[in-house]
Amino acid sequence: MNKKILQLALPSIVSNITVPLLGLVDVAIVGHLGAASYIGAIAVGGMLFNIIYWLFGFLRMGTSGMTSQALGRRDLLEVTRVLFRSVGVGILISLALLLLQYPIREIAFLLLDTTDEVERLASLYFNICIWGAPAVLGLYGFSGWFIGMQNSRFPMFIAITQNVVNIVASLIFVFVFGMKVQGVATGTLIAQYGGFGMAVFLWFVFYRKRLNIRVCWHEAMDKVAMRRFFQVNGDIFFRTLCLVAVTTFFTSTGARQGDIVLAVNTLLMQLFTLFSYIMDGFAYAGEALAGRYIGARNKTALSRMIRLLFGWGIGLSLSFTLLYGVGGKGFLSLLTNDSVVIQEAGTYFYWVLAVPLAGFAAFLWDGILIGATATRLMLYSMLVASGTFFLIYYLFFGMMGNHALWMAFLIYLLLRGSMQWVLWNHHNELA
Repeated sequence: MNKKILQLALPSIVSNITVPLLGLVDVAIVGHLGAASYIGAIAVGGMLFNIIYWLFGFLRMGTSGMTSQALGRRDLLEVTRVLFRSVGVGILISLALLLLQYPIREIAFLLLDTTDEVERLASLYFNICIWGAPAVLGLYGFSGWFIGMQNSRFPMFIAITQNVVNIVASLIFVFVFGMKVQGVATGTLIAQYGGFGMAVFLWFVFYRKRLNIRVCWHEAMDKVAMRRFFQVNGDIFFRTLCLVAVTTFFTSTGARQGDIVLAVNTLLMQLFTLFSYIMDGFAYAGEALAGRYIGARNKTALSRMIRLLFGWGIGLSLSFTLLYGVGGKGFLSLLTNDSVVIQEAGTYFYWVLAVPLAGFAAFLWDGILIGATATRLMLYSMLVASGTFFLIYYLFFGMMGNHALWMAFLIYLLLRGSMQWVLWNHHNELA
């Protein structure tokens, strides 16, 4: 069982780590164009797409759970239908985004406080990258389906390929053809369609003949199946809204407290982000295996998998706590040489030390509940946790300042994990 967990988790961790590289490469390239406005434009444009695509992450998560359950039941027809359903819905959503791109762009820049030059350049970036929506959302469906099929290697190969294509294409368009921001956007667009094309290719080569099933679109879009699809994914969508609200509030609240606090919070959150990349890999393993064992009605294997998964979670969280305790401040020194920021970060560092132990269960239960398609339980937990986050912050900010923000975040993570454990044991017949 440990081997199965690691076979799914390790490629997912590699995939997770490559995700921010797409944005990092773009920033690094425009950073050599000689004007800060180029970096600002890429940062603003990247943030807009991160929020948009984050909201539709249910296309990956919901697909993973439903695919793994169908695989556990050995229902290969439904396995194939889930893929068609997810990719089809993703394409429809992307077409809506393309049709609404003008109002989306105008509303976004109305809400953002940027200079005219940054807005102009970010608009150029947005106008090109928005055409990648069909590829991005279509790939979400394929990635979730591959994971549900117990294969996290293909998403890893695709992520690595996208990064290579993005680097090469962006460098050529920017420094050979002199396209600047438009060149970076075009490189990103090509990488997105390259990733989607690779997913389609891998499916045709490795799965189409093996499954040997013909699926009609009207069968894949069956009313009963679509109702369940949207119920599961609707729960994930609203859960993601809560997640975005907490994350955005955390950043904006730090900004309102001044540049030093904003810098401190941003740097300390990098330690949480690093930990989250690792734990998300094990959450993906939980998705795939929980769904498969639930589909097969194998309670014994499910219980054993959960115990071992949490064994990895506890071990990794203790390791990260020790690692951050010993070398965390040294890591911050690699990110900045501002002595004032580093000194101020030390004031809040003990909150970061508690994050791995407080947060690991939230990641793992997310994966298990997604695999079980028990998304309503996940939504209930997130509603309570995010509501408590805002309540704690507003109750204690006057007395504790930025410490209240970190305390609220820590309690938010703890509540997510503990509530999901309670709800799982009370409402799941296979618990």
